[in-house]
Amino acid sequence: MRRLPATFLLALLPLGFLAVMVIAPLIALAVYDGGGAAWAVLRDDYMQRRVLWTVFQAALTCGVTLLLGVPAAWALARLDFIGRRLVLRLLMLPFVMPTLVAAMGVLALFGAHGLLWAGWQDTPYLLLYGNVFFNLPVLIRAAYQGFLNVPAARLQTAQTLGAGAWQRFCYVEWPVLRPWLAGGACLVFLYCFSGFGLALLLGGSRYVTVEVEIYQLIAYELDTAQAAVLVWLVLAVTAVAGLLYAHISRRTVAAKSLLPPPPHAPRSWGERMLLGYTAALLLLCCALPLAAVWAQAVAAGGSWAVLAEGETLAAAWNTLRFSALAVIAAAVLGVAHAALARRAAWVRALTFLPFMVSPVCVAFGVLLLYPDWTASLPLLIATYVLLAYPFVAKDVLAAWDGLHPNYAAAARNLGANRFQTALYVTTPLLKPALRRGLTLAAATCVGEFAATLFLSRPEWQTLTTLIYEYLGRAGADNYARAMVLTAVLMGLALAVFLCLDEREKAV
Repeated sequence: MRRLPATFLLALLPLGFLAVMVIAPLIALAVYDGGGAAWAVLRDDYMQRRVLWTVFQAALTCGVTLLLGVPAAWALARLDFIGRRLVLRLLMLPFVMPTLVAAMGVLALFGAHGLLWAGWQDTPYLLLYGNVFFNLPVLIRAAYQGFLNVPAARLQTAQTLGAGAWQRFCYVEWPVLRPWLAGGACLVFLYCFSGFGLALLLGGSRYVTVEVEIYQLIAYELDTAQAAVLVWLVLAVTAVAGLLYAHISRRTVAAKSLLPPPPHAPRSWGERMLLGYTAALLLLCCALPLAAVWAQAVAAGGSWAVLAEGETLAAAWNTLRFSALAVIAAAVLGVAHAALARRAAWVRALTFLPFMVSPVCVAFGVLLLYPDWTASLPLLIATYVLLAYPFVAKDVLAAWDGLHPNYAAAARNLGANRFQTALYVTTPLLKPALRRGLTLAAATCVGEFAATLFLSRPEWQTLTTLIYEYLGRAGADNYARAMVLTAVLMGLALAVFLCLDEREKAV
């Protein structure tokens, strides 16, 4: 009896999971026939305004984050100051935070009970500010990596030839930086166009996006035909943005032997001003909304009693157990996907497939294809896993690609077989990448919101859906309770992030 190839057996797990959770639901959407009149939704003036607004707010966020983020990234890459390493480490904290926390932070500043400038609800500015808060760290990190890939020798040569700071940026740094900025802008557009939580809470009734419109068509109007058309519109746009990002990413591979310019203390008045601008930007656009949540939670008074209620305890338990189950499965799937991608190059492109499909689109496709499993816990957990495991696969694959082949060759020469080499050589070297991926996977599961609204049963309520429920109730006490739960959710996400990070440092 012939043994099946190891590559085939390895492919069954990640590829089978993607086929069941992504490919099959998309095919179900493609063949779904809600009547030819459903496509008339794209000619409706109301829907056209929704589509145009969705594209506009995503494009505008890209432009704003580029203008704000590039100078800050230059300061972080070129200037040395007290706390620089801590700032770089915490720069992704707003992005790791659940979208619901980001939205509640914006409401705490500018909503009906805003601390900074109340009364801006039902305006487009709340959503735009929320987009900047959530995506600015993504752009800054991309630009920062781009600046680190500028060879120090080129900058020194240009400076020796008399080029000023602006000339060095235009003729030396900018050509290297462009693909990194393009990749970061693609990610920002992708997150803003297919974002759900921010748009649902901050868009009001006039400035909702296509994703929110899909949810309202299904949840309130039961119009699956028009929702299917909008889902395919979202999928088409996000697929283009995702493929463009994947293409650009090939040009942004960091050179391992490259010596980046070392950061230096601010030397001129302009560099000190730029450092002050960076501090103010990170404070206003990243730290302030999170601080506002804590401020309003501390001022909630008796509303803290919500933490002792059975509904809250059940929601917290559901959040923890759903996240734990999903992270365990994401670790297995992510490592299997990375191992398969090492053997089959075409599988690498599939790593980004879950990123290209929004949770709303996934949930709707799953509802359409598996109606009998709609209220089942395995399907809900599988959706969590789909959203989480690409983080593990991406980080593990990148680290695996960076391993020198001599490590495995040396182990083989010493008599180690394949299993021993993988267990005692490859696995320890991949542990930091695995922990980074699991950090993002855990944070994603803890703050998952969109798919839970579609697939969860009332008894499976999580912290995110409970916060949304309190926001939908009238009264100042319900708003205060929502803020208290948001602070708890933020603390939980932060604990997951810091706990895994501390374990990584201890290795």
